[in-house]
Amino acid sequence: MAHIKVLGTGGTIASSSNGAAGAVAKAGAAELISGLVIEHAVSHRDIFTLGSYQLTLKHLRLIARGVAAAANDPDVDGIVVTHGTDTLEETAFLLDLVHNSPKPVVITGAQRTADYDAPDGPGNIAEAIAVAADPNMRELGALISFSGTVRTARGARKSHTVAASPFGGGTEVAHFAGMRLVQTASTIHRVPLDLPSEAFDETVVDIVSTYPGAEPVLLTAALERSAAVVISGTGVGNAGPGFAEVVQASPQPIVLSTRVPWGPVVPMYGNGGGIDLVAAGAILAGDLNPYQSRILTALLVSQGYTGADFAEHFARHR
Repeated sequence: MAHIKVLGTGGTIASSSNGAAGAVAKAGAAELISGLVIEHAVSHRDIFTLGSYQLTLKHLRLIARGVAAAANDPDVDGIVVTHGTDTLEETAFLLDLVHNSPKPVVITGAQRTADYDAPDGPGNIAEAIAVAADPNMRELGALISFSGTVRTARGARKSHTVAASPFGGGTEVAHFAGMRLVQTASTIHRVPLDLPSEAFDETVVDIVSTYPGAEPVLLTAALERSAAVVISGTGVGNAGPGFAEVVQASPQPIVLSTRVPWGPVVPMYGNGGGIDLVAAGAILAGDLNPYQSRILTALLVSQGYTGADFAEHFARHR
């Protein structure tokens, strides 16, 4: 029997209806695990109780610190984090970047509120606890367990607003066949970065999207207030006229990702496209979407990486 620590942060899984005012996160971790039939020992702690659309980088840091504290407890065998689905992919990726333990850390949530006629939260928590307790899930970094599928945090994203299984991407490492967890893949967990410090809380990294007719004025404005910027480019990583010139003039790191849901950034085009942006100094996001690119960028900037060191470490951890 394993000992699993459940860390509550709010989200739909902890929410109940509030009439015309909308659903609000209210339930703590103790309430979420109450009544579950689980064969493992489970303890709990609330980090905060918020909808994940309300979170800041400080909240993400608190979650990362909470997971690290639980992982350092010799009596704990695995960690489950309950979280809202809106920004779960960002928190999960940060945990993957800094998780310095072989113990599984599993993030889950719900698409239906706790007071819904058929809530999905209890089943998702029970499955996440089973994943965190499984010895085969050790040394895989941070994982997302949702609606019977377990996938890596890296590369995952919320791909449907209301579907019961809203996440896509990443690598599926296991799934449930009835009550049995079946491993389907293994991954190599990278050497972790340091845990975020309080400097992470105040690190501003904006995302600037491109689209037909987009002008670089928004990129220029973002650079006036940001430590770094992620460009959410079109296609394989492109932008319109004038973007490359702004990139070349910027002393701050500028990362080039894509607004396309799946696939890598591959410089192919001139005339302001990816070839020109990279030549001007843009750093390729690889397969990372703009939102996970932002998390890695903010973590590296907050830890003092600049210039060539930033580019090297971004490429190593993307």
